[in-house]
Amino acid sequence: MSHDLFPSGPWTGFYNYCPQDKHRMDLDLTFANGNMSGDGNDDVGRFFIRGRYDAQTLECWWTKTYVGRHDVFYRGFREGKGIWGTWEITVRDRGGFHIWPKRAGEGEEEAESKEAVVPFEELEGAIELRRVAAPKK
Repeated sequence: MSHDLFPSGPWTGFYNYCPQDKHRMDLDLTFANGNMSGDGNDDVGRFFIRGRYDAQTLECWWTKTYVGRHDVFYRGFREGKGIWGTWEITVRDRGGFHIWPKRAGEGEEEAESKEAVVPFEELEGAIELRRVAAPKK
């Protein structure tokens, strides 16, 4: 079941500072035994991913490390057609994101049409609600 929800391979999506400020990212992710890893690039540059996921709670969290630059902490939940959540560098530098598995034959236009914009405040509230409601281990 987790292979369907967390398929290894190419993913695409965006991060944003505010709803009108989307930045595309392309990732190649591997999900195995609760660990996630991978790499990718966006308008800041090339990066590496290292983190964890929970196939029961659908929660995931990872660090995106830009080569020779800074780290960004991501936290989200697998829902619908992808992973939605928030990213943070500092308390003042944060925003929302949405990534989804890239399907074979998916065109650029189709990928762009999936980029629904959700205000950061809504994402932050939804993540907090999911965290509180998640079963304790």
